[in-house]
Amino acid sequence: MSATRPKLVVIGNGMAGIRTVEELLQLASGLYDITVFGAEPYGNYNRILLSMLLSGDKGADEIMLNTREWYAERGIALHAGDPVVAIDRRRKRVRSRRGVDVSYDRLLIATGSQPLIIPVPGRDLPGVIGFRSIDDVERMLEAARMHKRAAVIGGGLLGIEAANGLSRRGMRVTLIHRTDSLLNQQLNADAASLLARNLEARGLTLRLNAETVSLYGDERVEGVALADGSRIDADLVVMAVGVRPDIALAKSCGLYCENGIVVDDTLQTYDPYIYAVGECVQHRRITFGLVAPVWEQARVCASHLARVGHRRYRSAQTATKLKVTGIDLYSAGDFIGGAGTEDLVLRDPRRGVYKRLVLKGNRIIGAVLYGDAKDGGWYFELIQDGTDITPVRNRLLFGKHYCQPDAEQVGAVA
Repeated sequence: MSATRPKLVVIGNGMAGIRTVEELLQLASGLYDITVFGAEPYGNYNRILLSMLLSGDKGADEIMLNTREWYAERGIALHAGDPVVAIDRRRKRVRSRRGVDVSYDRLLIATGSQPLIIPVPGRDLPGVIGFRSIDDVERMLEAARMHKRAAVIGGGLLGIEAANGLSRRGMRVTLIHRTDSLLNQQLNADAASLLARNLEARGLTLRLNAETVSLYGDERVEGVALADGSRIDADLVVMAVGVRPDIALAKSCGLYCENGIVVDDTLQTYDPYIYAVGECVQHRRITFGLVAPVWEQARVCASHLARVGHRRYRSAQTATKLKVTGIDLYSAGDFIGGAGTEDLVLRDPRRGVYKRLVLKGNRIIGAVLYGDAKDGGWYFELIQDGTDITPVRNRLLFGKHYCQPDAEQVGAVA
């Protein structure tokens, strides 16, 4: 390491922290001596693809974003499997669990989030796990080899992906959700109903409007007890009910936190030497769980670390895509609508296709696509850009191809 270059220490070897480092290297590759600490004993991997690792669609090497060699080639000191346990802001030093003590000129905190575990009796039994890491996937795969019954609590994106993956590994899976429709934060009732039928056709058992009150078992978990008095036998219980920002380390050193580490529009904390990005942060009272806003945070933060700080972070609308093989599902914007909105709806039961576009005036404000989601990104662009869709309104449901400038003439010739 150079004796003259300033030192950047990154706490967190996940997608947010390393994406920021990648952006920084593009802007100012030789500006800092960089040290990275990570809790997991791996290089940087794509956490979004854990469901595909669980289902067997991808191997561990296929979800790696940056190998250990990548760090070495760029002169980055990587301490994998050795998380930081203390930050001394006065002396500007960090200390890891193994006792590595490093000084910093700038510190980037990217500790991510932790899975929520429902505070019910039995939650500490062996066989009860979250779904957040490669190690979690390995524990699920081990359970699938040894046992046959699983329960997944949570009918959101992560829960559906976990249930589908375990089912494909040969387990009999019950998916438990507390409301009457799956993905109730991302889908309207019609699309959620189509999704439920698809999952049931794959062999999953759904328990909707079901409240978990306890887990039971002696030496390991044996099942889930519901509020209606029924029981679901299970040798593995996966909690997929959400995440919370991992702010314990930040709070321990006196950084100002609310639900997350509070940052300004430059991703700087209340300490001018410390920045934070990703799921651990709170910006203008909002916390984050999707990758798109995290990528933008990385770009903004890197520009300020690179001393070319002209960018400001602004929270923006995000889109949702389900990563389950054979299910095309996409939602974005205000897909529920309300006063002053109208819907364009396409239903094709034979093909299993459902599309709903929510309009306000001459603009799209929301979209739900099921069974045919190839134009999701295009609809999202129209939402973000506030595009006037008047010229193509009658063809809008048929997708981008039919709304191109020459599509009308092509259709007439055909």
